Amino acid sequence: MSEPKKLWRNDHLEEPPLSAWFNPKKRPDVIATTDWLAPVIWEGTYNRQVLDKYYKRLNITIGLAVLATGNFTKQSLKHFIKSADKYFMVGYNVIFYISTDNIHNLPYLELSPLRSFKTLKLPDDCTPRNMKNMKSKIMHHIQYEVNFLFIMAVNQIFKKDFGVETLGKSVAQLHAWWYLKKPKDFPYERRAKSAASIAFGEGDFYYHSAIIGGTPSNILAFINQYLKGITDDITNKLDSTYESHLNKYLLINKPTRVLSPEYNWDPKFKTPPQIKHIKIAWQP
Repeated sequence: MSEPKKLWRNDHLEEPPLSAWFNPKKRPDVIATTDWLAPVIWEGTYNRQVLDKYYKRLNITIGLAVLATGNFTKQSLKHFIKSADKYFMVGYNVIFYISTDNIHNLPYLELSPLRSFKTLKLPDDCTPRNMKNMKSKIMHHIQYEVNFLFIMAVNQIFKKDFGVETLGKSVAQLHAWWYLKKPKDFPYERRAKSAASIAFGEGDFYYHSAIIGGTPSNILAFINQYLKGITDDITNKLDSTYESHLNKYLLINKPTRVLSPEYNWDPKFKTPPQIKHIKIAWQP
């Protein structure tokens, strides 16, 4: 599914080549380029100004859907939105999609200019049903409103600027808990009959389901594959996690942008020297 053309103003403008804004040699202490040549975004590797010049002329809109279901509190959602308002895509048009199963538990929100929010009613705290609902929202509304979309869990706080260096067709977040581990230790789904199965000896990274991003069409592609996967698993009397299906999808469909653990760090861990600036703090 292609993106609705009307959203892209000045779409004749040529996107800056990767080498114009990204330099992996600035961070020799980390993996800054994947085996399939996608950038891994670390502090110091990118020049946001080059990308700002391009995206500002396109006048893009970015969507941020936050999943606030189950036992979330007004305070946790308020902290998430307040911090996102301050640090997420500053200077750009942003629509916050507050996806919740309890619209009566929403806090009062006061947003900065260029920001707006919409409430998306979810049926309950069931991930498959919520993703099916999100698929419908993207197909019928969101894809006509934004150029890029992120889906994030509510239990995290923005700490520093989360900017356009993170934009891409398919964006994946490295999991802070597993970044320094070896692939054989990753908690992939190992049961061969599962649609999410990744065999020992396979796998690139372990990705965190707290943040996924990309164009609406790429988010839809993942949701469709996830829903098919859980249907296949039910047939085989299996129940793999949402994150397991995400990791299987990203193994086959390589992300075009990978976010370092700086973009989602767990502050309970001792911060290693590779982590220069924490963009988002995970609140498990």
